[in-house]
Amino acid sequence: MAKQNLHLKQGTVIFAEDEPFQLEAGGTLSPVQIRFAIYGEPNASGDNVVLLCHALSGSAEAHEWWPELWASGGVFEDGKYCVVCTNILGSRYGSTGPTSINERTGQPYAESFPLITIGDVVRAQERALRQLGIARLHAVLGGSIGGMQAIEWAIRFPSQVERSIAIGVTPLSGMGLALNHLQRQAIQADPDLGLRIARGIAMCSYKSAELFDERHGRKPNRKGAPPWESKEGKFDISGYLEYQGEIFARRFDPQTYVAITRMMDLWDPGREGDELFERITARLSLIGISSDWLFPAGDVRRFADAIRKRTGQCGYFEIDSEHGHDSFLAEVEHVNALLKELLLEPAGTSIAEKFSGTRTPS
Repeated sequence: MAKQNLHLKQGTVIFAEDEPFQLEAGGTLSPVQIRFAIYGEPNASGDNVVLLCHALSGSAEAHEWWPELWASGGVFEDGKYCVVCTNILGSRYGSTGPTSINERTGQPYAESFPLITIGDVVRAQERALRQLGIARLHAVLGGSIGGMQAIEWAIRFPSQVERSIAIGVTPLSGMGLALNHLQRQAIQADPDLGLRIARGIAMCSYKSAELFDERHGRKPNRKGAPPWESKEGKFDISGYLEYQGEIFARRFDPQTYVAITRMMDLWDPGREGDELFERITARLSLIGISSDWLFPAGDVRRFADAIRKRTGQCGYFEIDSEHGHDSFLAEVEHVNALLKELLLEPAGTSIAEKFSGTRTPS
């Protein structure tokens, strides 16, 4: 998708140059850079701004990882909304993270990068938006870690958010924590090889068993001898996971991966009680994915129920797909249809009944 057709403006906000940015775990950062991309322009009343939050390996350039939202039939096709995306604190695509230079040492932070949380990410986003002159958001939306940010915004800055839409996310279960732990252990043992292994483990959690069987099954890899003829032979799924690991390691950084997965582990806004949800005034919508086993749809539904008990409202919707956690990127037709409704209307069961592929629980 050509950038010139998106009315795209990009840049970097810098703050905390004189007074350090305080982190929730006790550390500080100074200065802080937040990379941003803005698609379109705020209208005269400033009520058309949507903050789009990326997942683990995303960047501020949302058109590169979710291009269908601007394509024909996409929710942002007509240019009605001004869409802002920031690269999260701790990432490697222009915002302060482990690959950034620590001005105190003149070297990259690397393993010395401090512990950060989703709360830190959202507070840094809010600071960056203020510097850009954006005081209120029509909506905050995202999938996976992006969904964590959307909910965190509704809790921390209730007067600034009208709608919050989170896709495929709850606080991580024991299985999710276990998978992240193994990925970090692999990186600690060997940063380069470990990052490739970590990506392979993650890809297993992003897809579904049904999809893997459909696409790969027990087919031999297209390169080399079949696994039943040679010890070096591989099944097709092995080749797929190794390839995904190799291309990911070319563009990402091991310590960035460690920092973001830790951030993901720590997010649990109800950890000290559900009372915190009472701060939410935004029209909150949680979207589960039927085949997601990293963030199971049943867990998302129960999370929505817990929030609803405290706020009196929280819509729950479900995408019916075999693509697993990645469905919000793979089943974009259904996501676009749902987002068009949710950006206009309050959350409610009548919305989900308007299109196929999505349903609300009974």
